[in-house]
Amino acid sequence: MKFRSWLIVPGNNEDALGSAFGSGADAVVVDLEDSVPYESKAQARALGAEWLAVHRTNLLEHRQMSRWVRINSLDSGYAQSDLAAVMPAAPDGIILPKSAGPEAVRHLASDIYELEQRHRLPANSTRIMPVVGETPISALRISDYLGTAHQRLCALSWNANGLAAALGAIGATREDGSWTDSCGFVRAQTLLTAHAGTIAAIDAPLSDPEDMAGLVRAANQARRDGFAGMFATDASQVATINEAFTPSDDEVEDARAIMAAFESMPHASSLPFGGRTVDRSHLAMAERTLELAAYETAAGHGRTGGAILRPA
Repeated sequence: MKFRSWLIVPGNNEDALGSAFGSGADAVVVDLEDSVPYESKAQARALGAEWLAVHRTNLLEHRQMSRWVRINSLDSGYAQSDLAAVMPAAPDGIILPKSAGPEAVRHLASDIYELEQRHRLPANSTRIMPVVGETPISALRISDYLGTAHQRLCALSWNANGLAAALGAIGATREDGSWTDSCGFVRAQTLLTAHAGTIAAIDAPLSDPEDMAGLVRAANQARRDGFAGMFATDASQVATINEAFTPSDDEVEDARAIMAAFESMPHASSLPFGGRTVDRSHLAMAERTLELAAYETAAGHGRTGGAILRPA
């Protein structure tokens, strides 16, 4: 699957859902949580399930578009109804907000497994992405996902505004636009834990959807830091995010040359290359660059072997 752009669309917004398919997003996330008020939850489930069913087998510009759902948190009282509504349409994955830890993922996985059986879906076909570190306690437990991971777990993400609200902070960023210490800590822990478990890390969305200059900076920084993709809250952000996470021709050429150099000397730990020395870490980065570049080709399928496969 592709990880670059994750467009969040309110499940009760029929117009936004209708235009999401043509947005170019790698993944469209039908939101049943924060963007949907209580009185519209049932409508969002119905419209979201219909959208998922309609686009179950469609392709967008020869690139597969993943269909995800952000359900309400497990302690909200709405999660079971959310799952019951959307699972018949076989979403590619479920985003779990306010995840308290690996036990929350196991709880969700158990519920999903029962619904997969009920609706005759392939076992373990529905993936899970928890949103980690939204409370002080869960922020200190992010690394727990590494030691007790579930086979459905394919990525980790975080929520800057949710964490700031839990801390009673005025905002998630300083006056210069940089993350506060707490947000920077959670962001780094999310990134490190995901990479340690060889799964994807998806960066939080930009707070201001109209700040396009800020989006360019944030998306490029996210890729430089090692994130595989980023959330978008508006379709106008998708193209910018996709561009930031798509390697340039020069990057691809350099990556191919590094791969070829190590293929010619497979046992070498480091090699002279272009007036500098490259080692196995550069080889790993080259492999990742070529995976990202493959998303733009008809044969590109992205990273497929990255999920942690230890059942829990």
